[in-house]
Amino acid sequence: MLRLDNVTKVFRTGTFGGRTVTAVGGVSFDVRPGEVVSLIGESGSGKSTIGRMILGLTPVTSGSITMDGAPVRPGKDYYRAVQGVFQDPFSCYNPVFKADRVFALVKEGYFPRVPAAEWERRVEAAVRDVRLNPGEVLGKYPHQLSGGQLQRMLIARALLLDLKLLVADEITSMLDASTRIDVLNLLAELKTRGLGVLYVTHDLSLGTYLAERTVVLRGGAVVEMGPTDLVFGDPRHPYTRALLAAVPRLNAPWEDPAPVTSCLCHESGSAGGDGRAAAGRMAEAGPGHLVACARLADCPPA
Repeated sequence: MLRLDNVTKVFRTGTFGGRTVTAVGGVSFDVRPGEVVSLIGESGSGKSTIGRMILGLTPVTSGSITMDGAPVRPGKDYYRAVQGVFQDPFSCYNPVFKADRVFALVKEGYFPRVPAAEWERRVEAAVRDVRLNPGEVLGKYPHQLSGGQLQRMLIARALLLDLKLLVADEITSMLDASTRIDVLNLLAELKTRGLGVLYVTHDLSLGTYLAERTVVLRGGAVVEMGPTDLVFGDPRHPYTRALLAAVPRLNAPWEDPAPVTSCLCHESGSAGGDGRAAAGRMAEAGPGHLVACARLADCPPA
């Protein structure tokens, strides 16, 4: 369905744009129908930039993003199939208008000829699909609703379209624990209907909750990716191990992760016959489980 091939994003900085910063470098992965893929990494790793490029909010510097084999071209047709929900639900609503105005905007942009009564039935059905009572949320102002209710209304808005992919960017970080699980369970239910979800998060525990596959980012590059049970059950890259070691445990003190003295990329021969390795080169640690070179500093320049 969605495919990223060697996607790179470079920003120009400085007074006259004379300097550049590579926010994302050579990232490749895909999201299939009915699948949740977790995109995990610390702040500044490039997660949200990737989400914005998929949504057409930030242009790609190089590489390609395709949807169903066709190059992504942001516009009305594309946004019928691909939508995003972001970290702060309150910023997505105008406090002057009632919260259900987000549904009216969808009607104006995509379904202007649908009769009002039919549209009202569709909206109520979408609101029920996200486990909300239409009578309790429709007609309310944003300040009268909780963050969880507003977040689910944004998902309901997306469901009114012919949605194939949802980019969920840190959508639970501002919610309390109980509401967080409700939203995650909703995403799990939606994927059973064939919806693909790219779940962007820095929280490993939430990433493992519903994702079939996990992509770990560091410094804008993929360091490890594959089935979630393999990435978290048998992490091979030192950064992935450090992330897992940093997860708080109730009954154990925090400890530094054990040092990694070998590099799977070199052991497998992926570094090349002369010992050189490129940043995007990965070695296979298991079925579908790929690990990037962890010893680029030790590699002679290509």
